[in-house]
Amino acid sequence: MSSESSSINPETIEQTKQQIRGLVSEIAQLSKSDLGPDEYYPAFLTRLVQALAAVGGAVWLLGDNRRLSLKYQTNISETLLDETSDDAIRHMHLLRQTLGANRSRLVPPFSSGDQEQAGANPTRYLLVLAPLTADGEPEGVIEVFQRPDAQPATQRGYERFLVQMCELAGEWLKSQKLKRFSDRHSLWAQADHFSRLVHESLDLRETAYTIVNEGRRLIGSDRVTLAIRRGRKCVVEAVSGQDTVESRSNIVAALNELTSKVVATGETLWYEGSTEDLPPQLEKAVHAYVDESYAKSMVVLPIRRPKSVETRVDELRRHEASAERNESNEIIGALVVEQIETDVPREIMAPRVDLVYEHAARALSNTLAYQNLFLMPVWRTLGNASVVVKARNLPKTLLAAAAVLITVFVLFFVPTRLMLSAEGTLQPVVKRDVFVQVPGTVEEVLVEDQQFVQAGQPLVRTSSPELTLELQKLRGEYLAKQEELATVIDALRDQRNLSDDEIIKLGGRQLELRETLKSLDHHIALRQSQVDQLTITSPITGIVMLSWDVAPSLRGRRVEAGQSLMTIADPDQDWELELKMPERRMGHVNRAAAELAEKNVRLPVDYILATDPRRRLHGEIKYIDHVTRVEDISGHTVMLRADIEEHDLQGGLRPGAKVHSRVDCGPCSLGYRWFHEAIAWVETHLLF
Repeated sequence: MSSESSSINPETIEQTKQQIRGLVSEIAQLSKSDLGPDEYYPAFLTRLVQALAAVGGAVWLLGDNRRLSLKYQTNISETLLDETSDDAIRHMHLLRQTLGANRSRLVPPFSSGDQEQAGANPTRYLLVLAPLTADGEPEGVIEVFQRPDAQPATQRGYERFLVQMCELAGEWLKSQKLKRFSDRHSLWAQADHFSRLVHESLDLRETAYTIVNEGRRLIGSDRVTLAIRRGRKCVVEAVSGQDTVESRSNIVAALNELTSKVVATGETLWYEGSTEDLPPQLEKAVHAYVDESYAKSMVVLPIRRPKSVETRVDELRRHEASAERNESNEIIGALVVEQIETDVPREIMAPRVDLVYEHAARALSNTLAYQNLFLMPVWRTLGNASVVVKARNLPKTLLAAAAVLITVFVLFFVPTRLMLSAEGTLQPVVKRDVFVQVPGTVEEVLVEDQQFVQAGQPLVRTSSPELTLELQKLRGEYLAKQEELATVIDALRDQRNLSDDEIIKLGGRQLELRETLKSLDHHIALRQSQVDQLTITSPITGIVMLSWDVAPSLRGRRVEAGQSLMTIADPDQDWELELKMPERRMGHVNRAAAELAEKNVRLPVDYILATDPRRRLHGEIKYIDHVTRVEDISGHTVMLRADIEEHDLQGGLRPGAKVHSRVDCGPCSLGYRWFHEAIAWVETHLLF
């Protein structure tokens, strides 16, 4: 023994110990981490096998059915992986015995018990087994395949080391259980909150938005949508995170089509990026929707109406299995759960989707049943109205009813006059527009706004180079023709050297030139009159009505014949009102005017000047235009002209002064005077 010990280098021993301590430290750190099972067990077993210098190992865990299943292994023999082989069965018995005894053990290679159910080690390795416990409860078995040639003391060291490592793994397992319990507790708290909210209201819209918004939080997906079945089609009712649904958008139309086709099949659709196993009609609808929504995965669940308690009890009596099935129940909608950016595994999302589905189906079924009751809006209104007649609220109700009755009485039975308002201007009766007679360019505006002018006084001076040039050309041509005519006349006076043919030609030329001169004289007179018209004069004596900014803008501007430049009004003559009555009020005006015309009376009108709104003045409508004009601001209007009493006006009258008027259209009730336009709108848009 001393010779063997001396043959081992002490430095090698120390390095091995340091390596083992490092691995143990790493296992301890792993056991304190938040790694998941798929990451923890490979890392744990790899370091454990390395620390023991073992051949391999395996982690066996109890499942939900309390059966051991292999979680992770390294270098385990193929025969032990084949569950149907005798070696695997006897090996499993050995693991169950270790788990049942809840203590570690060493099992030599190729060892077995006498009984058929006894465990066995069918391998050529020493099996080091230790139970994996959490809070004293066995959760699995850690198995290490070790070489069998070690000393008994060394083998017991393997066992003690494995037990210590199992304790560390048990701490990690305990933290995982606490985390699962915490997650489950949080999930059930969310589920309780969701169930209370989703069953709180019987309003369809409110219930739908509660299902999608709270359901999205519970599931952990990106978007949840609820569609209601209407006939053979499904219509999107609510989308999580949105206040309203735009039914005309492409994505909503595609989702309506998809849910309608899924509901027609009656089967749940799981889409996770592939549509190979889907029917052609579903495949096309899925692709159309995914192209719009960019969803990575989604599930579409047809929502069936749950069975009532009476139905379930009756089916339990006849056939217990049918009580749990609802495949034959009516489909009332569809629930769509989508993942766009998140990536929640299906095994985690599926139970949460089922939970949301169960509560959503019952809440939606109850809401639709409530909404579809005969005359439900009437019954709901009557039920709400019962509150106002309770003893505590009765005085307030009577007071409110009395106020309503008084208001109705005042509106319907208090007489007044129907006064229709119209905007207008104060204008002289005698006024003339100044028009351009000859096209040209404005050289100078000779007057200002509100300037008094005499009839024939120049107002605007224009020029036309083309016209002036043409006049000069005509005059030059006239002079040339006159000289030619004089030459012909002189030649005819001396006929001694002329033949008879020449005399005849000169006579014809003389006549032609005289006619040409007549025509040129007429054209010259016409062009001269046009040149004279380039200076535009006032048609009457009066004051100029010219916008303040027109004069500067006219200078150098091209004007055409017939264009109005300004208006001349005679302030010494009579004045009148020009009112623009909206066409929608002309029915009342025409009826009132026709009734008064039979009595030889004209419609009265009250008006105030914008410059003196405290004085109310009076006039009478003398003319109602038969043409409707379209104004930029006032819209469709009809022109009314009204006579006024000039002595009511206190001098300083300005043409175009703004007035506010009200035309008296006869007696009516106070309510009709206030609301006649609303009544007309109802008659036009609702009753027509």
